[in-house]
Amino acid sequence: QVHLVESGGGLVQTGGSLRLSCAASGSVASVRAFTWFRQATGKQRELVASIIGDGITNYADSAKGRFTISRDSAENTVSLQMNNLKPEDTAVYYCNVILSNTNSYWGPGTQVTVSS
Repeated sequence: QVHLVESGGGLVQTGGSLRLSCAASGSVASVRAFTWFRQATGKQRELVASIIGDGITNYADSAKGRFTISRDSAENTVSLQMNNLKPEDTAVYYCNVILSNTNSYWGPGTQVTVSS
């Protein structure tokens, strides 16, 4: 089992930056992939960025060129650097892990609000 805690959310103006972090504890050695999702009010949860294994990354089109996902294996954390934020980035951001046994775990989420 893996326990996840996100941090770093907050209120920022359009064009600003935030850095989200996700701290993992528990069976972290079996983590195959970390993924950031987000869910805006009234919308479905959507993938933002993922990092697999030794560093293969994948981004939603909306995140490409603005967001960067990174993993610190020594600290068992994954971060999402978000630059040039837009009002449409406003959402609750969730950290997710998939383990080698395909079990998946979610963090409680952190709110990101971008004011226009």
